[in-house]
Amino acid sequence: MFQNRAEALALALPAAIFATVVFLLPVAILLSEGFRAGSAWSLSAYADFFSGTLNRTVFLRTFRLGLEVTAVSAVIGYAAAFAIVNLPPKGKGRMIGLVTLPLMISPVARTYAWIVILGRTGIVNQAITGLGLSAEPLRLLFTETAVFIGLLQLFLPLMILSLISALENMPKDAIPAARVLGANWFQVFWKVILPLTREGLVVGGTLVFTGSLTAYITPAVLGGSKVLMLETLMYQQVSVANDFVSASVIALILIVMSFAANILLKRLATARNRR
Repeated sequence: MFQNRAEALALALPAAIFATVVFLLPVAILLSEGFRAGSAWSLSAYADFFSGTLNRTVFLRTFRLGLEVTAVSAVIGYAAAFAIVNLPPKGKGRMIGLVTLPLMISPVARTYAWIVILGRTGIVNQAITGLGLSAEPLRLLFTETAVFIGLLQLFLPLMILSLISALENMPKDAIPAARVLGANWFQVFWKVILPLTREGLVVGGTLVFTGSLTAYITPAVLGGSKVLMLETLMYQQVSVANDFVSASVIALILIVMSFAANILLKRLATARNRR
């Protein structure tokens, strides 16, 4: 299309300048706040952050919930994706539409729906008290369980769609060949399906883990001040304490965790493929 590379770069230059000024430069300025100690550069802000018991607890909780949501979404995602891929074309289209439908609804609306479901007068508590399992409604909101359920429901479609794409690109005769050679279903999954769909798992795992780390609405609404996550703690540092240094530290931690998860998943997938 372009006669030389210079023309293509010239056309892309305005977009690159706009992205740099509007996005990259403000982010760089924010992140640099965490390395400043007066007029000098220092890592003291990061040492101070991890020296606090509350900060360490919030960090570990965020990391743990991200891993749990990613692991459970991978298990459910493989089962759902495998079932959808083996449906007839018309049924497959309908099921993919149902999986995609939640992504078209605002995360705010989807999160507030869980208040109706998990509240003291919600569907779950009504069923528990109606069946006689508890004399009083249980406190389901503002718990780690509520945050986990909200995050899982929020990001599970991304994992399912990623695995559907990977399974559809897998050779159709791979599973029948493995079964003919005597492999049971666990061996088929571990030695055939998993290696051939590793790219979909890496993409889905990165999206789910990164989304679980950085989502704000769901932890803020379902967890409140009793279940702080890094993103809600960062909001408090900016809006309440006006502490941009701590917010910069948290922002960089989230970025590093997101990139590290992607790199680790890719390396695990590569190592698995080599073996």
